[in-house]
Amino acid sequence: MMDLANTAAGWPLAASMAVVLTAQGLRAGRRRYALNEALHELRRPLQAIALASGTGTGEARGVDGSVELAATALERLDREINGGPAAAARGAVRFQPLLQASVGRWRARAAMGGSSLELRWRAGAAVVIGERSGLSQALDNLIVNAIEHGGPSIVVEARRRGGRLRVSVADSGRASRPESRRENPAEVIARLSGRRRHGHGLPVVRQVAAAHGGRFVLRRSEQGSLAVLELPLAADGARQAA
Repeated sequence: MMDLANTAAGWPLAASMAVVLTAQGLRAGRRRYALNEALHELRRPLQAIALASGTGTGEARGVDGSVELAATALERLDREINGGPAAAARGAVRFQPLLQASVGRWRARAAMGGSSLELRWRAGAAVVIGERSGLSQALDNLIVNAIEHGGPSIVVEARRRGGRLRVSVADSGRASRPESRRENPAEVIARLSGRRRHGHGLPVVRQVAAAHGGRFVLRRSEQGSLAVLELPLAADGARQAA
């Protein structure tokens, strides 16, 4: 009887320990996700640096932009692990050069995979209030997602819609990909690295959109995908843009 009583008395302690261990596991899981997300954002610009260096085109501006994004991702990773400095302050950002730089960073990758990447800017002198590196990361993720998972014809378009900027990335669908594309070195590398992906790219876009008071929508069909990022435009007085 004594053994039975001791066993019964031990159940509350065991249950409490189980709750503590579960909570610790959840916290560790959330932390691991945050670190993986930061590593994902580091991987994208480093890929762009490698591609730009290998083409011999000398597009120094694109390489510099990728280095800046890589440095930002590293800072974020440092904050997650060690509690580093605060995130960059927001300001007025001219969106056309930001989008042009993002498209320029990934033209080589698109061409290596047999895709075309076209930019159509129809938004005038659009200015948004935001954090430059975060916005660049969102744009990079939209474009790379279309290159890696969409059809060979990719169109990036920017328009005004009321008081908002609408950036869309449309592709022609996977069915239109030539079979020979699978043997392209860039595609082989993408498939191999895909084993280590955790699906953080589009969630990053959603987070950036929400943080800037905007929205993100993705529509997929047999004819292709359409990803739309909408952001509020700055007031007419906020024209001292970076």
